Amino acid sequence: MDAVNRRNGATKLVRAPKTAELIADQLRAKIVRGVLKKGDALPTEVELVKQFGVSRPTLREAFRILESESLIVVRRGSRGGVLVSSPETSVAARNFGLLLQMSGTTLADVYEARKVFEPAAAEMLARRATAADIADLKAAAGELAVLVNDGTEHADFDEWSAATFRFHDLILERGGNNTVALVGAVLREVVTRHMARAVATSTDPVGIEKQFKKTIRAFTRFTTLVEEGRPEEAREFWASHMDWAGRSMLWGRLGTETVIDLFV
Repeated sequence: MDAVNRRNGATKLVRAPKTAELIADQLRAKIVRGVLKKGDALPTEVELVKQFGVSRPTLREAFRILESESLIVVRRGSRGGVLVSSPETSVAARNFGLLLQMSGTTLADVYEARKVFEPAAAEMLARRATAADIADLKAAAGELAVLVNDGTEHADFDEWSAATFRFHDLILERGGNNTVALVGAVLREVVTRHMARAVATSTDPVGIEKQFKKTIRAFTRFTTLVEEGRPEEAREFWASHMDWAGRSMLWGRLGTETVIDLFV
């Protein structure tokens, strides 16, 4: 039954959680705290029904809640059971992408956000980079260089774009801040789709090649700053590079497109 909450003279109905939601809360807490780890099997339905004192339909409703959050995988059949899983970034990206679409967010807005947190990650990376981080940055820049130096006659622009994003991903992942890395990963799908559209709508493949070659030089310069341990300069340089890249990718109508235009 709904409880009545009186505040400032107003009456507000507060819905009491369903039993299935309470069960899902308990199981979720064990998963996020590591009591139940990815790959662990939950007790059988019979055991859980007895443990929680509920019916099978109620328990299965709790399973559906956790399954929608990608916290469990329900396997049916003779070898069925419930296994603990972990949410993929793609799940968050899809949900966050829907929010961006429904709020009419422009691509220029998304790029502006990236220009705030990615240079910050670049500075953090330059402060704490290991030899392995530097080697991986060099390898990612080298991979793009090999692809681009093959020339436009053999160009696979999707492959070029993917190699470019691997470098950006390294900056976010190795910066040392998990929140920044996850935000970047969530926005990645939006930016990837936009980059693919920008390249596809270009009528100047030679110009595209020149932009990618400039990007390679920027990657090389940034890696040098990281290797030399110059965090402030690394941040400033990366902000400047992203500003140039944003202007390059947001020409004409692309700058005013909304996120939803990429998904329809």
